[in-house]
Amino acid sequence: MNYYIGVDIGTTSTKAVAFSDDGEVLAKEAIGYAIQHPQPDRSEQDPDEIFEAVISSISKITATLYSHKPVLISFSAAMHSILAVDIAGKPLTHCIIWADNRAGDTAAQLRKSSRGNDFYHATGVPIHAMSPLCKLLWMKENNREVFQQAYKFIGIKEYIFFRLFGKYLVDTAIASATGLLNIHTLQWDKNVLDYAGISQQQLSEVTAAIHKEFLSGKNEYAGDSVLAKLTETAFIIGGSDGALANLGSGATDENSMAITIGTSSAVRIVTTAVHTDEQMRTFCYHLAGSSYIIGGASNNGAVVLQWLKDTLLQTQDTHEQLFSEAAGIAAGCNGLLFIPYILGERAPVWNSGAKGVFFGLDITHTRAHLIRSAMEAVVYCVYSIGKILMEERTITEIHATGGFTQSPLWLQMLSDMFNCTVRVSEAVESSALGAVKIGMAAMGIPKPGLSKTTQTYTPDKCLHTVYIEQAGNMQRIYEVLKKEMTRNINMVSLPS
Repeated sequence: MNYYIGVDIGTTSTKAVAFSDDGEVLAKEAIGYAIQHPQPDRSEQDPDEIFEAVISSISKITATLYSHKPVLISFSAAMHSILAVDIAGKPLTHCIIWADNRAGDTAAQLRKSSRGNDFYHATGVPIHAMSPLCKLLWMKENNREVFQQAYKFIGIKEYIFFRLFGKYLVDTAIASATGLLNIHTLQWDKNVLDYAGISQQQLSEVTAAIHKEFLSGKNEYAGDSVLAKLTETAFIIGGSDGALANLGSGATDENSMAITIGTSSAVRIVTTAVHTDEQMRTFCYHLAGSSYIIGGASNNGAVVLQWLKDTLLQTQDTHEQLFSEAAGIAAGCNGLLFIPYILGERAPVWNSGAKGVFFGLDITHTRAHLIRSAMEAVVYCVYSIGKILMEERTITEIHATGGFTQSPLWLQMLSDMFNCTVRVSEAVESSALGAVKIGMAAMGIPKPGLSKTTQTYTPDKCLHTVYIEQAGNMQRIYEVLKKEMTRNINMVSLPS
């Protein structure tokens, strides 16, 4: 039996999924890890912990299917991570992830400049603290010793490939999300690198998504009883989680939109040409070959519900129980609005200093209202991105992916908000499937067809009207409060 493993290196876990020739899931394994917040506005992870999660998830899948070996292992990874390593490949920093806002002031200044505008249109990456470019600029000014010591600046997938193969390689999809790659040429942009104060030699070699490597049997994991058997298995570098989610879900034409809500959230459309936005509201990244994705990402997806559950409500109730409570509240939450920018925000406001706000609370509002308003707020965020993409194209269907697909209530909200059919395929782990499809193309193996739709949601036009009004209210209130959110408040010590 042939099978193919897709490894999706996400923000809170690494998932390994084994697929058959026709795309059926044979086995899957998920291993979680923590996000560290050592200081305000900082979000980091231990790269070695993530590496171990990758190795362990592959080992567990291959142990489960012990009588067969995978034909290939192909990779998907979250975008915008960066860490500095020394000449031996040892980390000088933790892995700084997309949610890290330490470069917020640096990004804000660059974004307002003509140079920032030029860099955006050259790279397709909006100027924001998420961008490795802005993180490098921050490091150059605030952690000069590490900046000067660094032999390479790499992302998490590059670190894993270096540990396995001793090579610094980056696929065009991940590279195009760094703010350092020219989206038109798919090569490192010299003007941007000069401004950042780094050389091309300090970055990885750019490769196509179909690039493959093989274990030599001489690396540090040669003694692993499972991995030692994988010397004939092709390791495909793959792409980014967002781009591969479109490929895996089947949202691969300009009339199909993929919406993913996991820890964060994103809206993406596949195109065959580079598109940048005059107002710098959206991104344009490479997918593979002649395909690109345009869209936007929000910092605040299901993390909002997790924060509400753990910090504000401090409850042991499951998410399913919370969703059940929310279902008893009418759309619009009796006027209660939540601005969910608890991690700052990316698209379309691009404001690292944005904050979360409950607005309109009165004595009639209950815990259930808080829950539903948070769910609605996440949907308003993705709609604020989606409506920009719909300015120039007609969307006939939405393909939903990510953990939120486990909630029928949330999916119905999405359909009502966009006034559009929402489809959920049987391949919920769409990024892993997209990685496998890239891998099969790399090996000349016929790719499985489109995944079957298992759930379809159609919009309620009356509820669409309610949500459109509330989404507009959220945008208006944010604009009113924006200056207060980002104003530095000087704390005065009172005399004892």
